[in-house]
Amino acid sequence: MDKKLITVIGILGGLILIYFINLSVQNSYSSSTAKLFTISEDSINKIVISSNQDAIELIKNDTTWAISGNDTLKLKNNMIKNLFDRMSSLEQSHLVTSKEKNWTIYNVSAEKGTHLAFIDYDGNTSAYYVFGNSTTEYNRCYVRMNQDSKVFLLNNNIIYQLQTTPTFWGEVPTANENDETENIN
Repeated sequence: MDKKLITVIGILGGLILIYFINLSVQNSYSSSTAKLFTISEDSINKIVISSNQDAIELIKNDTTWAISGNDTLKLKNNMIKNLFDRMSSLEQSHLVTSKEKNWTIYNVSAEKGTHLAFIDYDGNTSAYYVFGNSTTEYNRCYVRMNQDSKVFLLNNNIIYQLQTTPTFWGEVPTANENDETENIN
């Protein structure tokens, strides 16, 4: 064979080898995501949301949800369904810290975070989360789960849906709804 042909084949082989090495290195940089929330709405009896000094408790009575301690407001349509849908779409992007001393940086400390607890019919906490706002990305937030010290960045921000004001979750029933309720009783 000609010396030039062997050189070209060697260079081509080297470039192909470099391409596959580069491809394997690039694949190692891909982020692996994991679902944050895998609990079914049917197994939850109570949802507790707290932030700063405020808290709200949403309780399931048979098949309907209500705001605990509030007789004047009726839960808005699809609010619980929307919460569960948003929670099930959340994925952990990557670990940002595993040190408890860094919780305040990521707003997931007991004082700065927004707490969310899902409680089952036996009164056991099925899931407990502390969410914190990202100061650099509005459309993402941080989370730590249960009593774990690890803090993860999430693919979406759910904090705006975790309000503690009753009027966010409920609305005053219309006159027609009040009449229907009185006729049933």
